[in-house]
Amino acid sequence: MDLAFSIISEHAQKGAELRLTYLEREENLIRSVALVLARSLAAGKKILICGNGGSAADAQHLAAELVGRYLYDRPSLPAIALSVDTSILTALSNDYGFDMVFSRQVEALGQAGDCLIAISTSGNSRNIVNAILSARQNEMPIIGLTGKKGGDMAQLCDYLFDVPSDSTPLIQEIHSALVHLLCRLLDYYLFENASVLITDHEGEKNAHP
Repeated sequence: MDLAFSIISEHAQKGAELRLTYLEREENLIRSVALVLARSLAAGKKILICGNGGSAADAQHLAAELVGRYLYDRPSLPAIALSVDTSILTALSNDYGFDMVFSRQVEALGQAGDCLIAISTSGNSRNIVNAILSARQNEMPIIGLTGKKGGDMAQLCDYLFDVPSDSTPLIQEIHSALVHLLCRLLDYYLFENASVLITDHEGEKNAHP
């Protein structure tokens, strides 16, 4: 018996249920993070993004949407995926070890008021944790995208999206949805309803006091 259709149906159902319940549950956090990012960009700051493997793809996806465009033409937004420069990655890996490939870049490029978006499905990737520690030293707000209860990142991020699943593929699907939602909300707050950035300070609340 070919189980392909059962595999497809099960994955589709689990993914759809997780997406709906999680995004609805965390709608206040999503809004708050979008406001934090929008205020940073409006102040002339930038967003640094890091991840490994599929999370590196999510980081590059987000940077591309911001520097390029999401749904419509608007001014380019400054965002850098820290996984794209092979000379930097290989030099740092060779000279300092792979655990330092992102933290050294955050140290070099990050400034107070910039934001770091750190992506790790387990929350335990050492190079991501080190990047977060560098961002804290640079007084940067830190947004984490994780799963599996957040791992080591859980207590280090200012804002944490912890997808309640042990399935890496499903966690990554929710991370991709979050990338799209943040892009849409940044366009909204920066170019459609910028007055909210001045009048509404809910986004400044720390999700993990």
